[in-house]
Amino acid sequence: MQCVVLAAGEGKRMRPLTARRPKVMLPIANRPMMEHLVLAARDAGITDFIFVVGYFEREIRNHFGDGSVLGVNIAYVTQRHQLGTADALRATTGMVNNRFLLLNGDMVLKKDDIKEFCRMDAPCVGIHETDHPQDYGVVTVEGSRITGLEEKSEDPKSNLINAGAYLFDPDIFDLLSGITVSGRGEFELTDALESYIGRRTLRAYPLEYWLDVGQPWDLLDANEGLLSSLHHERRGTVEEGATVPETVSIGRGTVIRAGTYIEGSCVIGENCIIGPHAYIRGSTAIGDGCHIGHATEIKNSIIMSSTKIPHFNYVGDSIVGSGCNFGAGTKVANLRHDNGAVKVCGKTTDRRKFGAIIGDNVLFGINCSVNVGSLIGSNARIAPHSLVEGCIEDGSIIR
Repeated sequence: MQCVVLAAGEGKRMRPLTARRPKVMLPIANRPMMEHLVLAARDAGITDFIFVVGYFEREIRNHFGDGSVLGVNIAYVTQRHQLGTADALRATTGMVNNRFLLLNGDMVLKKDDIKEFCRMDAPCVGIHETDHPQDYGVVTVEGSRITGLEEKSEDPKSNLINAGAYLFDPDIFDLLSGITVSGRGEFELTDALESYIGRRTLRAYPLEYWLDVGQPWDLLDANEGLLSSLHHERRGTVEEGATVPETVSIGRGTVIRAGTYIEGSCVIGENCIIGPHAYIRGSTAIGDGCHIGHATEIKNSIIMSSTKIPHFNYVGDSIVGSGCNFGAGTKVANLRHDNGAVKVCGKTTDRRKFGAIIGDNVLFGINCSVNVGSLIGSNARIAPHSLVEGCIEDGSIIR
């Protein structure tokens, strides 16, 4: 069986983290989120993949190549203009010749679900139960049949949603040829599904595990979940006097210096320097080439590659892009005084603790304070002793 993975979109809601990479390449537990999906499908028995790419496609092509490193075969097709899911699938016309699996690249599934899903009769849609169905396409079912599909309704008819996983026969391409532009200006796959629903041939498969990454703060939930289930390996050097439990993965060339204390499930990439006397708390992922230095504390955060947080810093419940540098004494707040849910640019995270979203190549002077719920665009420059809060655009200079 072939697997088509839709990976052409930017992910505008993930800005500024997607300023230089597509959404599917954002790291979770130090792997691009799409890699977790591909590995789950591979472990379910699928070895032939077609990636539909577009926005910053070179990032995907350079990382995955022909798939041989992962033990799979990958072919690519480019969706030149992101005109919707139906248009993306239509780009693979002539490349799919039998029953196939179609997956959105920005979600996480488990291999057992994929294996069982592939045993269903096509056409079939993966569904999942959620407590906020208004944010998704809502489905109604009778037994195993889907009877209705409604996009992002303010008054959803059920708490079951379209999870973005599909099993199709090649006849789906005949339906795609007749789809017209929707009210949102896109060619939408759901229009083809309506034809199946009208014939009462569209089946539902309830996924036991499904994780959608729709907003930047969702990365933290996904990171925590995947870190807790990873097989941990220690390939770097741990100096005497450092405390590192077996639940921590350490990449090649990384040195954990004396006095450093790490707890919980964490992953640290290759060629990093951690410490001396750093404190890394649970559910933290640190990318390749990072420096977490003396008297710095990192808690429940994602730190992307080549970022330096070298001394007397605190970062909690945050996502930090690549190539950033924190001046000594810079702190990121992560808790409101009223214990209310943190908002970012007016949108609630539904999280009591959340720090900041920091883009790529942001430079902080010494003793900066980043207020709870801040969003800092890529390439921002923050002068010493600055208070940063709210939404800061890319390239901003804060004095």
